Amino acid sequence: MSPPRPDSALMTPRFLPSADAALAVEFGEEVDRRVSALVLAFAARVKAAAIAGIVELVPTFRSLLIHYDPMAVPQAELKQRLVPLLSGLTATASGGRLWRIPVCYHQSLAPDLAEVADRTGLAPDRVVERHSGVTYHVYMVGFLPGYPYLGDLPPKLALPRRDSPRTNVPAGSVAIATTLTAVYALESPGGWHLIGRTPAPLWDLRRDPPATLAAGDQVRFEPISLDSYDVLAASSATGEFRLEAEDPVLAVGASE
Repeated sequence: MSPPRPDSALMTPRFLPSADAALAVEFGEEVDRRVSALVLAFAARVKAAAIAGIVELVPTFRSLLIHYDPMAVPQAELKQRLVPLLSGLTATASGGRLWRIPVCYHQSLAPDLAEVADRTGLAPDRVVERHSGVTYHVYMVGFLPGYPYLGDLPPKLALPRRDSPRTNVPAGSVAIATTLTAVYALESPGGWHLIGRTPAPLWDLRRDPPATLAAGDQVRFEPISLDSYDVLAASSATGEFRLEAEDPVLAVGASE
């Protein structure tokens, strides 16, 4: 990932139509925590403005995607309402919920850990140590329901995606690719390197909202044994085990 840049170095936000009923407001051209901070701050302002006709706000790596009802608010009018909300928007320190996610890195749940170790020149336990040794920023949630894109991966662990994607990745799989790490909230195909698995449900329709993580949250991965994983997985299956967020922590955020 790019190091944080001064706000003056960031691009002027651009309005980009997306299909017939969505508008993207783009703040940068790279995956950058300061750009993410601006996206999240703008999302907070738009939500607080309660503009009639807006259906959903979706923060992404570089932009805020705004779904709207064109019958309730034409695009030109929506732009006029949004422009004043950009005034004075700056990146600064702010808090997001902190989640500690248990992860078992045992070889039976980490089919790519040995290969990652070989390609990075690290012993498997050093890969685990580096992966679990930082606090990650949730840039966005997408691809699958509840699937978080987390940065910033330690540079030593940065690898391209697998040459041959898997047709079936188990739910809870913790994976890395490029400069990101992620958790497959649901079973699906996938092309990232699988280095562990969590018993924690990140998507649960019994909860409101169903997704555990949200853009702007912070994540720490905590290694657990295979026995602990089995116990927590059984508890998770019955709905007894759920993650609880801790107090907000300071991170690169944005002022409103």
